[in-house]
Amino acid sequence: MKNTREQIEEWLSDAFPEDDILIADGFEDAFIGVAIQFNNPIPLFDYEKCIEILQKDGMSLSEAQEYFDFNVIGAWVGKGTPAYLFKYKNYEISRSNKD
Repeated sequence: MKNTREQIEEWLSDAFPEDDILIADGFEDAFIGVAIQFNNPIPLFDYEKCIEILQKDGMSLSEAQEYFDFNVIGAWVGKGTPAYLFKYKNYEISRSNKD
């Protein structure tokens, strides 16, 4: 099931009625939830899912990463600026797959 902006905004208004939490345009399906940093709720997105969304829009992997890192992660839009989760992967497993 895909997340819609309306579903996310409804949930945010119920769960965090006093906070202005920003949703990254076009990345609703990568929305994970809300993280709290210094008593400040911030939206949390899955980095890999965001890259997949850009690739589905026609970008190569390297184009998607470069675009996303510069234009999305690099954009400060105030205290509600979203955070992007880089999932932990077991270092030994990922190292052994490269050999």
